[in-house]
Amino acid sequence: MRALYDSKSKGNDRGIKKLLTKEAKIESWLLAEAALADAQAEEGFIPRSAADNIIENAKLERIDLEEMDRIQAKVGHGFVPFVKVLVKACSEEGGKYVHYGVTTQNIQQTGQLYVTYKIHRIFQSYVADILEHLGDLAEAHAETVMPGRTHGRHAIPITYGYKVSVWISELLNAQERLQECEKRVFQAMAGGAVGAFNATGETGWRVQQRFAKKLGMYSMPVPSRNIFSHKEEYIMNLALLCNALHKIAEEVYYTGLEEFGEVSEAFQKGTVGSSTMPQKINPKLAKGIIANSQKLYSLVSTGLFTGVRMFEGDSSAYMLYDGMLEEALELTTEVLMRAEELTATLHVNKERMYQNALLNKGLDNSECVMMKIAEKLGKDRAHELLYDKAMLAELDGKDYLTVLKEDPVLSDNFTDQELEEMIKPENYTGLSAFLARRMAKEAKERAQKAKENQKNGIIQP
Repeated sequence: MRALYDSKSKGNDRGIKKLLTKEAKIESWLLAEAALADAQAEEGFIPRSAADNIIENAKLERIDLEEMDRIQAKVGHGFVPFVKVLVKACSEEGGKYVHYGVTTQNIQQTGQLYVTYKIHRIFQSYVADILEHLGDLAEAHAETVMPGRTHGRHAIPITYGYKVSVWISELLNAQERLQECEKRVFQAMAGGAVGAFNATGETGWRVQQRFAKKLGMYSMPVPSRNIFSHKEEYIMNLALLCNALHKIAEEVYYTGLEEFGEVSEAFQKGTVGSSTMPQKINPKLAKGIIANSQKLYSLVSTGLFTGVRMFEGDSSAYMLYDGMLEEALELTTEVLMRAEELTATLHVNKERMYQNALLNKGLDNSECVMMKIAEKLGKDRAHELLYDKAMLAELDGKDYLTVLKEDPVLSDNFTDQELEEMIKPENYTGLSAFLARRMAKEAKERAQKAKENQKNGIIQP
């Protein structure tokens, strides 16, 4: 795995890392070769007996992996050794029709996208779990008052549930993008050397349809070796998914500082944060999400430059893309593992959030007072009035409530008790609680639907 520091490689990766092994890659090639032979036999392009023999022998235990390595050292090609050992594993007749009418990238790319699709389904299970966790957080803290912040400073009060509702909204969009891109991304190709079915003609086109269906994939409309946009789209979608989780991690990282003290990662006795500072307890999950996400973003721009290589095929492009897609899967796995744990175990300090909302002693609710008096004075005059009062408190150090009570315009229109109520943060959170509960409900419903679809196989093409 090429993920960054603080690896959770011993954690529950739900089987992803096994799918990224050399053995899994070879198995995907074998599966593709068997599906291809089966489809070709159904179209009468090769004998059925030959196809059956290929299917019977296209299994990892029938392949001499050591011989593959010896041949590769001699010929210097990454796929030819595989074809040779598969031919050797088959009968004389079956061997004649191994890898018939197709080219290396047809099998390699189809195999890689087949494995990616399996990992994609596991990614969806992580996203569903994270949505459930966020739904629980939003619901539990729908009315947990805290400061809203813009430009790094207090704005007006919100609730923590509202903050979580923002995360849910972005994660739901990321989930939709992953689902909607499936038909464009998970495509099988069998068009031959340049993708024009030169060796197989119209029969080859029909074979590709069958080939894709047997693998549970879509058929690539033009199986050109020079098309990379579907891989780039998937990497972009993974980057956007991790970006949504990265935002959560950044908030946890910074609002967990002692100066804020609003949240903290769960930790257990024995966890060590520093080799020199005994007291250190670091936000390990958050920093891992941040680091791996940032590395993932770099692949997007590299892919855009790589995907424009000219002509009908260029190994410098598709070899680089193969590596980038694999790395994107690895990085996303690390981010999702951490994000699932973080959202499930995050500790929220309600008391500290409320204390922070009171730091400015009511100044954060200036808009509330302004909107009340604007009903009588108009918005512009009300803004000027409250601006003057806010400056007296902010610059002259006067008590804000006292300043409000002493103003003749405000005292003529409101009682002291009404002014006191106006500057309490819990009395001016807008629809924070409503939005928190609404998005909590949607997050849980979408998570449940995703899990049911996974169980029933509905998201299969």
